Amino acid sequence: MPFELKPTRKKVPSVYKSLYINERLAEQLDRIAKENETSFNNVVISMIEHCLAEGAEEKTKIETEKTQA
Repeated sequence: MPFELKPTRKKVPSVYKSLYINERLAEQLDRIAKENETSFNNVVISMIEHCLAEGAEEKTKIETEKTQA
């Protein structure tokens, strides 16, 4: 599935966490945020959610293939 940034207006209950990332990665995330007129935080959250969803899909696919074998 292609990566898409999520809308920023849909607020859900959240918690505060901090990340320690290298400067190059932070600069890339800032650039993506600026290009998409959104926040650094929204970019990071969108990427995390996308990766977790892809991981869940892959796990389901593998489990399905095992049961069909």
